[in-house]
Amino acid sequence: MVNPFDLKTALLAKHAQHVVLIHFPIALFVTAVLFDFVAQWTRRRGLADAAYYNLLLAAISTVPVVATGILAWKFQLEGQKLKGILLLHLLLAGASCVLIWLVWWLHFRARRGKQVLPNYRLSIEFMGFLIVALTSHLGGFLSGVNGPG
Repeated sequence: MVNPFDLKTALLAKHAQHVVLIHFPIALFVTAVLFDFVAQWTRRRGLADAAYYNLLLAAISTVPVVATGILAWKFQLEGQKLKGILLLHLLLAGASCVLIWLVWWLHFRARRGKQVLPNYRLSIEFMGFLIVALTSHLGGFLSGVNGPG
């Protein structure tokens, strides 16, 4: 039986880091989008600030997630050819990262220049939410959580 408190096993597992780390940008981005939608609706500055900082952390946390995803593909899946769900997951993951960084950049640019956030960002945020959800769903299939994997 494996000791659940063995750091060596936890840190050197072939795929565990990606499976664990991925929850951070997902949760942070979804929370940020919700905060931003409510801030737009209620005009509450505190919620807009919360959305910005959640977006910042979500964007930063995509870096190790992408790195561990590539390592999981190389080690756990032995670098097999990308096709099917794996290829779609990779493409959607790239789109998710780009959208998360884009939404953060829109907020950053507005805050830095003391400008009003553009209303079109809400559409980009909603599209990002859908892409992140679909990417997560496919990742669940790859990990075996949502079905055979």
